[in-house]
Amino acid sequence: MTHQVDVVTQKVSQVQSTPRSVRLSLAVATAVFMTVAQGGQIVVGQVGPMSGLEAGQGRAYAAGMQLLFDTVNKAGGANGNTFTLATRDDGGRPEDTVNATRRLIAEERPLVLAGYFGNRNITSLVESGILEKNKIALLGYRATDLRASTPYLYSIRAGLHDEIGKIAQHLATIGITRLGLFYEDGPDAAGVIAASDEAAAKAHVAIMAKASYPPGTTRVARAVEVFAKASPQAIIMVSNGAPAAAFIEQYRASGGSAQLFASSNADVEQLSKRLGKEQLQGVAIAQVTPSPYRISSRLAKELNDAAERAGKLDLPVSFAMMEGFIAAKVIVEAVRRQNAKVTREAMPATLESIGNYDAGDYVVAFKPGMHVGSRYVELSIVSSTGKIRQ
Repeated sequence: MTHQVDVVTQKVSQVQSTPRSVRLSLAVATAVFMTVAQGGQIVVGQVGPMSGLEAGQGRAYAAGMQLLFDTVNKAGGANGNTFTLATRDDGGRPEDTVNATRRLIAEERPLVLAGYFGNRNITSLVESGILEKNKIALLGYRATDLRASTPYLYSIRAGLHDEIGKIAQHLATIGITRLGLFYEDGPDAAGVIAASDEAAAKAHVAIMAKASYPPGTTRVARAVEVFAKASPQAIIMVSNGAPAAAFIEQYRASGGSAQLFASSNADVEQLSKRLGKEQLQGVAIAQVTPSPYRISSRLAKELNDAAERAGKLDLPVSFAMMEGFIAAKVIVEAVRRQNAKVTREAMPATLESIGNYDAGDYVVAFKPGMHVGSRYVELSIVSSTGKIRQ
């Protein structure tokens, strides 16, 4: 039996099969469907998991972008341009990510793409050549990010090296030196292992057991067995929310007592839908954006104010929603910097000229050869009452 846990200060509502709150506009005037927008309507395209294992995150990311675009549009837009979000559902399947992106670009002619999810999905998209062929930037995606300078690909979140480094350093500080690594056996597996070993060496700790799960699944039983035999003091989980939840559930049920540390892709809100307080207690999660629940943050206040203006949402405010909100802010800033004539082709150079953009107590910085725009990482720990503390 699964349980609902109040990890946040508000109740996590059931995500509906159709995300009404995202309010995506899928039709706009055909006259502005060009790579050039001048005082018109700019389309931002998203292909992501609106259904499937990671649907909650995909929808929340979209909702965050829509909230920011609504706010900007009501204030008159950016240089006279307003913003429309067009989405397609890939169900988390890499082949559908590629096909849906190809159709989206042909049908909606977006200025920029944003809000993509998954290691295999991003890898398949890059390898397809769609971004380069269409000279279109993808700004903002959730994946195990080991791509520091891939053309047309821009991340607004800290990379995996920073996340694992933060976790390893924290463990070394509290005297935990024998670690395990749980990861997806996908195209980035070798890079994940190398990054983890490097971070562990810098922190003077050792990863003495490694176990993976098949990509796109929650088949974690073998990994549970590996760690049960190895008995590490702590396990770093580099995975999405669904497999992380399955691992925590089965590992705790088997009697596993290691401290559990998850990468940001695990998504605390998704974990809370499957696990009870006793299973989540003590789990730490690396967060790569400011908390959406601490109103002392300028970003959190902006997000919550926008959500309040929008009225009742089917999706609660969350870290994924915060990330979408930030991605949309960077897109709007890039449009502002292009002045009156906004083009798809100019977006990469514009992004790389941004330097240090303060999105509200959160800095995004790109430059040529460096497309990972943030190094912000902090650890959240779930308390015995199911609340996040940082």
